[in-house]
Amino acid sequence: MTATTRLQDLYARCGQSPWLDNIRRGWITGGDLNDWVQQGVRGLTSNPSIFQKAIAAGADYDDEFRSAIADGLDVESSYWRLVTSDIAAAAAILRPVYDRSGGLDGFVSVEVAPNLARDAAATEAAARDLHERLAVPNLYVKIPGTAEGLEPISTMISEGRSINVTLIFSVDRYLEVAEAYISGLEQAQGDLSGVSSVASFFVSRIDTEVDRRLDAIGTPEALDLRGRAAVACAKVAYSHFQRIYTGPRWEALTARGARPQRLLWASTSTKNPAYPDTLYVDGLIGPDTVNTLPDATLEAFEDHGSVEPTLAAGLDDAIDVLERLAAVGVDLDSVTAQLEDEGVAAFTKSFDELLGVLSDKADELQAAS
Repeated sequence: MTATTRLQDLYARCGQSPWLDNIRRGWITGGDLNDWVQQGVRGLTSNPSIFQKAIAAGADYDDEFRSAIADGLDVESSYWRLVTSDIAAAAAILRPVYDRSGGLDGFVSVEVAPNLARDAAATEAAARDLHERLAVPNLYVKIPGTAEGLEPISTMISEGRSINVTLIFSVDRYLEVAEAYISGLEQAQGDLSGVSSVASFFVSRIDTEVDRRLDAIGTPEALDLRGRAAVACAKVAYSHFQRIYTGPRWEALTARGARPQRLLWASTSTKNPAYPDTLYVDGLIGPDTVNTLPDATLEAFEDHGSVEPTLAAGLDDAIDVLERLAAVGVDLDSVTAQLEDEGVAAFTKSFDELLGVLSDKADELQAAS
């Protein structure tokens, strides 16, 4: 009898879906992504920074880029051809997971251009375009969970388009995102079983910024709270998830086939080397959730992670941590607003840098022709 992997156990025993937070063309063509799926990966996420690293790193994309330029596409249109090629190929590899799970997992996520994060109308148009261009059922288009993203989220859901809401850092914003999802379902017509969504709550960056502020405060009470804010925020968000998807309002939607918008733990690689490398996996295991992991964190979890339910435990302690943070002078609202701005800026920077690399390549091709 073949032994199961930790990734397989995570879903079978604990009801949490492990996804891969990375994409490279070589993994698609070389079979690595399929191997990950065989080991228990149940979905894939990407973002502009991931594509910037993948496309700029080597020659895997050069032939298709040359073809796009030869076809008369500009640099940004060529970028989207490269991205949608990868997403379509990854979606084909994960389609059996989607089919076997009845549409629960097997999704591949692609983000709208990050420079649209503060423009609701442009975000809506870009999300619709990506859905129509790729036209596969196991696609999540990622919309940032900014204030400007809330209306496009509702609109896309009302049109039956599945959405990954990204860059959520605060519990309050998570509640707004959940309301946007439910409102979108209520506006939709007919059967809702084909509509899906996740709310991507970014974890490790919370500890990075909170720890920086705690170190600056420097008191024993402050220093004792280092490395505890992120998991505490996630546990509180999960308690709201458990409450939101109950009661008459939600039951009216489940009667039409609606699924809960699962919480997805993102930014789960450990940034502080003093902390365990599986901190944001082991501490956030619970049913009806997703954890999307960079490949190094997936490998670490498969090697020595702990497959035990932890997410629903210790809620009172989590609330106590958040209260103590406020007492020592850490303003979490300030932290999460800063992280949202930094997240949007970082993805935009990666996007702009990649377009710059591709522009240089296009110039080289023209000079050589």
